[in-house]
Amino acid sequence: MNKTELIDSVAKATDLSKADSIRALDAIVETITKSLKKGNPVALVGFGTFKVSKRSARMGRNPQTGASIKIAARTVPRFTAGKGLKDAVGKSK
Repeated sequence: MNKTELIDSVAKATDLSKADSIRALDAIVETITKSLKKGNPVALVGFGTFKVSKRSARMGRNPQTGASIKIAARTVPRFTAGKGLKDAVGKSK
């Protein structure tokens, strides 16, 4: 499902116009992004938690040349699925 399909689904489920659904989805994404930039996690009970983690610097390898390269440390977003989402998706076979 892409963003357009998600907006259509939200509009249909909530009886909102597509324009209102776009604004709502954009506001949610922007709010989560701002919170993560500040280092604050966002927990949606039953769905999951968005949080920030630090990835330390490490040595990597260029797959084309085989040369060693240094990969800088960085901060990355993480998502951990909640119990409700895990149960809804089910267990893999």
